[in-house]
Amino acid sequence: MSEVRDGTPTYDAPGFFADSWRLAKKDLLIEFRTRSAFLSATVFALLSVVIFRFTWDPTAVSTLDLAPGVLWVIFTFSGLLGLNRSFSVEQADRAMDALLASPMSRESVFAGKALANFIFVVAVQSLTLPAVALFFNLPVGAWWISIAGVALLSAIGLAAVGTLFAAVASNTRMAEMLLPMLALPFFVPIVIPAAQATSLLLSGQPFVDVVSWLKVLLAFDIVFVAACTVAFPYTLEE
Repeated sequence: MSEVRDGTPTYDAPGFFADSWRLAKKDLLIEFRTRSAFLSATVFALLSVVIFRFTWDPTAVSTLDLAPGVLWVIFTFSGLLGLNRSFSVEQADRAMDALLASPMSRESVFAGKALANFIFVVAVQSLTLPAVALFFNLPVGAWWISIAGVALLSAIGLAAVGTLFAAVASNTRMAEMLLPMLALPFFVPIVIPAAQATSLLLSGQPFVDVVSWLKVLLAFDIVFVAACTVAFPYTLEE
């Protein structure tokens, strides 16, 4: 919760995390009850896997070459379906105004929204990854744990960037069109190292070769989380 000292609001860490978790839990409960965004993203992801599978020519492109690209294209666009509803739930009855008038800091609002979006993206990834492995008959091995770790790292960056631009787009009349236009260019620095790391893992390359891409991915995660947290309060200015 906030305190006012010399006219400036300050926020203690336990209150920050508690406020963020309450907001994230609220968004997740709404999604759990409606399941609209999750079902849309899941259907899109599974349908994309099927389409890619039955339009794939195994004599032209090998499974191990195609699967990483398919996986990350699906992750990126299915995640956008959930990120778009991040602030739409607050648009009805001007609930966002009430949220901003509460004692919560705007940074905790961002953290709560980003956390809910992170969980959403991970949930979609957890269904898409086995589907791609099944339809493309990928070999099962211990490296799947590493691929899951890459997916988790990428979900951090995707959620941070998506949450920021979802807030920007929510104030416009074309939020559904504007969000992909704003977010996708910033998704590229996250998706490229994630896809490269996935490709190396699937092809059985030494983990040492993967580490350099993981460092790039982690660096972009840190930069985007910090930058989006700082920039978020300004997106809510009238």
